This record gives sequence, structure tokens and C-alpha cells, in this order.
Amino acid sequence: MPLLTFLGFLLVPFIGGFFMIVLKDPDLARSLGLISTKAQIMAGTADWPTFLGLLAQAAAVGGLILFGFIGSWVFGREYSDRTVKDLLALPTPRFSLVLAKFTVVVAWSALLTGVIYLIGLGVGAAVGLPATSADVFWQGTRTVIITTGLTILLVTPVAFFASAGRGYLPPMGFAILTVILAQIVAAAGWGEYFPWSVPALNAGMAGPAYAQLGVFSYLIVVLTSLLGTIATFGWWTFADQV
Repeated sequence: MPLLTFLGFLLVPFIGGFFMIVLKDPDLARSLGLISTKAQIMAGTADWPTFLGLLAQAAAVGGLILFGFIGSWVFGREYSDRTVKDLLALPTPRFSLVLAKFTVVVAWSALLTGVIYLIGLGVGAAVGLPATSADVFWQGTRTVIITTGLTILLVTPVAFFASAGRGYLPPMGFAILTVILAQIVAAAGWGEYFPWSVPALNAGMAGPAYAQLGVFSYLIVVLTSLLGTIATFGWWTFADQV
């Protein structure tokens, strides 16, 4: 499943490019059979802000699952392979072990998003998106960066469930549950107060009006990440006493 999730994430720029082609000329898309005559055209225009917005939304929703799976693998592997005792027997301080694991998770998550972004630039140029100003382009890029950062911050609770759950299944289940709850809570109008809904709202998934989040929304993501970090470090520190 993690591999399928990664492949799906990798297809995001190409799916976004398809939408841009449809938006550029819906009649041509219908004549070529790309969409049906009765199909509803998505809102927006075929330009860089819309395309970068799609990438940001993919980072928000797909990232919760993909980054969560990465965290599940990095923190749950030793438990599933029954090598955690060998790892804890090493002379390396446990604080350093956990810090190294978090570094790997952040690095891989950021790298994968960077790859998707670069592919997206190529796809956008290939479909002939009109040129835009540097300020507008940077604003869309900044949204992708911030959304990715918020999503990565929410991996720390997954790391805790991988550690306390001693394997892959509990954290994967938790990651999928947060995606479902994020959609429900956001639809109910309380997304700005639910940390796992904040990245999608920041990406503009609920519309521009909901993308203007207050400081509290970002603060609650940081606090959630901090709580997950403390819980994970605490578990690994006292694991042999539990």
C-alpha cells in the first residue's frame, strides 16, 4: 500500500496537467473523448496559480497518507522485524536514534514533494500554461511549501502510534483516520480548529475564503506536532520499562 500511495502521489502533476488541458479548451476535450458531454468542468482557469494550487492540495491530502506511511515505516520497522532490542542495545543514545528517525522522515517527505513540484513545473510548461508574474508564481509556490511543512509537522503523532503500537498497522490506521476526519470536520465548518484539516484549508481546497487562516490554526498544528514529538521521545526513552 505505501508503494501504491507513492505512485498515486507521483501521478498528481500529470493529473493536474490533464485538468489544465480540459480547462484550456473544454470543447476540444469533449471532442477528443477526454470528458463526456455532461461532465462538469472544475472551477478555475488554466493558469499557474490554479495548477500550483492543485499541487498544494495534493500535498495536503496525499501527504497526510504518504508522509504518515513513511513515518510508520521508519518508526515501526524494528518492532515488526523484532529487532528493536538490538537497536536499543546499541551505545547510541536513544535521543539520537529518535532524532535521526525524525530527520529521515522529514527529509524523505520534503524530497518527494520537491520531486512532485519539479515534475509539475515540467508538466505545466508542456501543456502551455500562460506566463505569469514572478510574484504570483512565488505565491503559489509558497503555498505548496507551507502546506507541505504543515503536513510534515503532523507526522509526529503517527511516529508515536508506530512506536506505542509496535508496528505498522496502528499508525497507518491512524493516518487514514485523520484524513477521513479532516474532510468531515472541514465540511462541518470547524476545520480551522482541527489540525489535520489545516493543511488542506491552507491549500485552498475549501475555496479562497477559507484559505485565510488565523494564527491559532497554525499554532494548533505546531502544538499537535510538539505533543507527538514529546510523546515519541518519551516512549523510546522508557520503552524497556513499559
